[in-house]
Amino acid sequence: MARKKSSKSSAAKAENTAAESVKKEETVTKAEYDKLKEEFDTQKEQFLRMAAEYDNFRKRTEKEKLATFDNAVATTVEAFLPVADNFALAVASSSNADDEFKKGLEMIQKQLDNAFRQLNIEEFGERGEEFDPNLHNAISRVDDEELEEDYIVSVYQKGYRIGDKIIRHAMVQVAN
Repeated sequence: MARKKSSKSSAAKAENTAAESVKKEETVTKAEYDKLKEEFDTQKEQFLRMAAEYDNFRKRTEKEKLATFDNAVATTVEAFLPVADNFALAVASSSNADDEFKKGLEMIQKQLDNAFRQLNIEEFGERGEEFDPNLHNAISRVDDEELEEDYIVSVYQKGYRIGDKIIRHAMVQVAN
């Protein structure tokens, strides 16, 4: 029985020691509390700044990725534009050609236009549009009674863009 009492008293002593330890930890002075709160606030501020920096980095990286894709598409399409121009001229001058040949040219032209559309390539520069020096390259000015001043009279080369990036400015003739 003596053993049982001693093990009970050891257990009681251990509980008392643990309870005293908890009481000591619970009694934090105001100065210690303020110091811990200040450290917490500092860590919280650093965490929030880091989270904001990461979010900005993520957004910037996403924009750069899209811009890189658009630049690659623009560079590739730019190489095909002379072919597209010559093909449009072939379709326009095929009025005296055989109907089957003309139909074949028109089908290829539609496929080319669809490919540009799928790549988000937009054409611009049509007769009657208002002249915009950011989009159009005016190579001459002429008098035209049908159109007001600074409107496009004729288009020598269509312009192309992807999003806000101009691939090629439209070459146009503008009304005086």
